[in-house]
Amino acid sequence: MRRKLLIANEWIDTPDTLAVRRPYSGDVVAKAGPDEAERAVRAAVRAFEETRRLPSVRRAEILGRAAAGLQRRREDLARAITLESGKPIKLSRGEVERAILTFTTAQEEAKRIGGDVVPLDLTAATAGRLGLTRRFPLGPILGITPFNFPLNLVAHKVAPAVAAGNSIVIKPASATPTAALMLGEILLEADMPAGMVNIVPMSSELAERLVADERFRLLTFTGSNAVGWDLKRKAGKKRVVLELGGNAGVIVHDDASLPLALERCVAGGYAQAGQSCISVQRIYVQDRVYEEFARSFVERVLTLSAGDPLDEKADVGPMIDEEAARRVEEWVDEAVRGGAAVLCGGKRDGRFYAPTVLADVKPEMKVHDREVFGPVVNLYRYRDFAEALREINASAFGLQAGVFTQDVGRVFQAFETLEVGGVIVNDASTFRVDPMPYGGEKDSGLGREGLRYAIEEMTQLRLLALNLKT
Repeated sequence: MRRKLLIANEWIDTPDTLAVRRPYSGDVVAKAGPDEAERAVRAAVRAFEETRRLPSVRRAEILGRAAAGLQRRREDLARAITLESGKPIKLSRGEVERAILTFTTAQEEAKRIGGDVVPLDLTAATAGRLGLTRRFPLGPILGITPFNFPLNLVAHKVAPAVAAGNSIVIKPASATPTAALMLGEILLEADMPAGMVNIVPMSSELAERLVADERFRLLTFTGSNAVGWDLKRKAGKKRVVLELGGNAGVIVHDDASLPLALERCVAGGYAQAGQSCISVQRIYVQDRVYEEFARSFVERVLTLSAGDPLDEKADVGPMIDEEAARRVEEWVDEAVRGGAAVLCGGKRDGRFYAPTVLADVKPEMKVHDREVFGPVVNLYRYRDFAEALREINASAFGLQAGVFTQDVGRVFQAFETLEVGGVIVNDASTFRVDPMPYGGEKDSGLGREGLRYAIEEMTQLRLLALNLKT
């Protein structure tokens, strides 16, 4: 199949194409050059003059129709995600359901973009004054999305932009553009204004040029921390939201429910081959329960089924490409040479990397210090809860962390101490419900996603100060 660009509600073909390589088949997707990129920017600028004036009911209608379109095409979308990314089909179906929730929530939030009454009569000189605030659409937005959630992370850019009355240009990941283009088909059926959403696969070099374009009022980027912070430096005066990498830690204290912790940490460490920024990478287990937890954890990891992602029984699929799998192999081999112990896994077969558990990992090792972004989990012992909190904070990343304990005092100690965007109690770091605020601290990002919170990033707060003594 040959797919085209979506610009100003028209499907545009180009002589330059992007080969989308799949485990079992492949598509060809039109690839934007400078002319098509300029056309998309102009379309977004023109569209904003209309979208900024759309009433709430109209924006909500577009989002509701889009959610219904996703529902109708959910199996086709799931299959497209699996074929391109290698994500097991059962997880791809879950991603589509999340995207439906994202658009449904945005539909409701479009009706709730309100403001506040601000008392200004705080001194004798300002008696009779009253302030009102209102949020206004920010302007054309540039969204750049990664391969690992090729539908729902696009939805997290598009849905709040539409809800807020903005126009947007989306650059989907080159490895997984099809789900985004299928979303474009659904949005056309939803009767959106021409140019409100433009979906334009392009090179990274061309996308960098758009990042510096002053006609965009916001850059919203999800991807690696190195690329994200570099783009921020190039973004000029525009607002920037970055959802970047992680090195997620989980604490399992001795009063935790071990069956629950085992179940959630295995799922959180190996879903979609660990290619998630909140994938469980470091598990700190209290010394009294370490041996039992480690033994049971390895036993459960060994039961995971790796194979064809279209197989309903597959738990772990291939990594996005062989280069990614080779990088994980190199990092694990380096750790083993430095004294780390492989409790299971540690082998590569093409794009597949076996679910791996490591122990005796040292702080200077890449598998500890960096984001592995693969099916590798490290186990560590600790004695004191405060010690485990310090170990979590020792990372340069701070996206989400999990804490398993029955003690409410420890829960709030973790909440007050951990330098992360979200503390997840009695679940793994991978827990996310799409309306919740989502983002990180330190190297993990800037700003927040989650529909209401993304709308705040995509709008401008304006004050109306009234003198009622006239």
